[in-house]
Amino acid sequence: MSLPESIIAAACARSGQRVLHVDARNYYGGNWASFSFSGLLSWIKENQKKADTNDECEDWRKLILENEEAIPLSKKDKTIQHVEDFCFGDQDSAEDVEEAGALTKLPVYGASGAEGVAQELEEECPAAECAVPEPESQGPEKATGTEPASPVEGNNTEINSENESSHSVALGESALELGKTEPAPSEIPAQEHKKITYSQIVREGRRFNIDLVSKLLYSRGLLIDLLIKSNVSRYAEFKNATRILAFREGKVEQVPCSRADVFNSRQLSMVEKRMLMKFLTFCLDYEQHPDEYQEYENSTFAQFLRTRKLTPSLQHFILHSIAMVSETDCSVLEGLQATKKFLQCLGRYGNTPFLFPLYGQGEIPQCFCRLCAVFGGIYCLRHPVQCLVVDKESGRCKAIVDHFGQRINANYFIVEDSYLSESICTNVCYRQISRAVLITDQSVLNTDSEQQVSILTVPPVDLGKPAVCVIELCSSTMTCMKDTYLVHLTCPSTKTAREDLEPVVQKLFILNMEKETENEELQKPRVLWAVYFNMRDSSGIEKNSYNGLPSNVYICSGPDSALGNDCAVKQAETIFQEMFPTEEFCPPPPNPEDIIYDEDEIASEESGVSNSPEPSTEESSNRGSTAVKKEDNEE
Repeated sequence: MSLPESIIAAACARSGQRVLHVDARNYYGGNWASFSFSGLLSWIKENQKKADTNDECEDWRKLILENEEAIPLSKKDKTIQHVEDFCFGDQDSAEDVEEAGALTKLPVYGASGAEGVAQELEEECPAAECAVPEPESQGPEKATGTEPASPVEGNNTEINSENESSHSVALGESALELGKTEPAPSEIPAQEHKKITYSQIVREGRRFNIDLVSKLLYSRGLLIDLLIKSNVSRYAEFKNATRILAFREGKVEQVPCSRADVFNSRQLSMVEKRMLMKFLTFCLDYEQHPDEYQEYENSTFAQFLRTRKLTPSLQHFILHSIAMVSETDCSVLEGLQATKKFLQCLGRYGNTPFLFPLYGQGEIPQCFCRLCAVFGGIYCLRHPVQCLVVDKESGRCKAIVDHFGQRINANYFIVEDSYLSESICTNVCYRQISRAVLITDQSVLNTDSEQQVSILTVPPVDLGKPAVCVIELCSSTMTCMKDTYLVHLTCPSTKTAREDLEPVVQKLFILNMEKETENEELQKPRVLWAVYFNMRDSSGIEKNSYNGLPSNVYICSGPDSALGNDCAVKQAETIFQEMFPTEEFCPPPPNPEDIIYDEDEIASEESGVSNSPEPSTEESSNRGSTAVKKEDNEE
């Protein structure tokens, strides 16, 4: 299940609806998932296969009555293309290396159809790697004793992870004015690092949590507000993005963002500091001064910046590192809105506007799945759906038929775009996202602290091409092993992912481990392993673009190319309000002391005897999250 479906599932369960969430995959998150290293290798292998899954048996068609028709669903996920992985490190004896802490392989039980695919995935990826209660795996509930200090109690303090100087953030109403982070450390020369081999990466593979989609959370964005409102934030922890970087004139440098950063910066002259602060102050209330920008409404934001008496370096910082917009396609109003959003998010949880969830972005969908499970939602992984069953008379969808051949009736159906067949998507024009994930041996900008979470925008060489967003994660984010960094690169596709992103990788990193490098190259980090792939961007597609969908079937898109998560939250709320216009979207859960029990329950509690065999709410949550592990098709 991807993020929009998980949010909808949680909202429906919270409003008292009965929710069933099924998915053909054997892991949570869909294209929002996170994998251990070996889990990602299995995912790569699966997506490099070109043969479609054949429908060996179509006995399910016998279940369709005369007054019904079936809408077959796709048997293979075609949202991932052009997958290429490379190892640049020493691979000697890696084949004999086993992943530390891996569990014994378990047999997979189930009916034919998905069984073959599920068994093959299970053989390639031990069960503990795919749905992760621990740092190494993901599931709806973290295993007891394995998660870091929990923010549930609302202390909302900064804590250390792995005894390192990393700060994790607990979200809550009392955390709105969280303590200030330390000033950005100064640059220091690159130090000699341990040589990391491929066999070490394989052995420590469970320390990696590698996201398929790379995003950050704006501290005043819609997703943070929803996490706090629904109290889903108790299921996760977050770390501040510690610095904003810029790539200018072939060098990586840190961008001053907050007022303190600006005045402490040694990169800017006193005149530049005044210029920058004056412009940023204007952006915070630009609506009050329309006369200053209205005459430039037909200009781009980059052209507008040139009229503001800003130096070229300030224009570069504002355009690419603060507003993070296109130099050629962004209007003045869009640029001002993006700059204001960035500035408004500063200071809520730290000196940058962004948070990153510990253990990866894949934690967020699972957090909403946990809320759904607590309120009675049922999850079934490795459970393909053959078709939607439509009543010819009413034109509404009334049921699904699963791979067991059983019909499951429901009133509403939420389907991820990847499950739709080509016949339904004939008129749909998809965009693509180019993605790369690198494991490197050091940071793109060395400082006196190794535990940095950095975001860098690399402007395009040719005008009209998209900029590349680079997010670099350190080991204290629980996404990579010690002495390595996990680097995500993302941009809208113009070609294959490798063609789009490899030029940027070559600017920032050393790819060939054996190649003799010049002195300036010694400052660059080395790439130990890399994967490139293209991911479908189905955001922004209207429902009427799909052929023949019933009115009670709703389509959720996959990840978009934006840095934040606003698109997914807006889509989830829109769909929920269309289904249940009178219900509140993800209201706060009740406090235990506010729950009113009926007389029978109170009497049974007083007598010490329970009339119901059902477990407690907490027990139900744990049972639901461990019995099944992922979500996608239907509610």
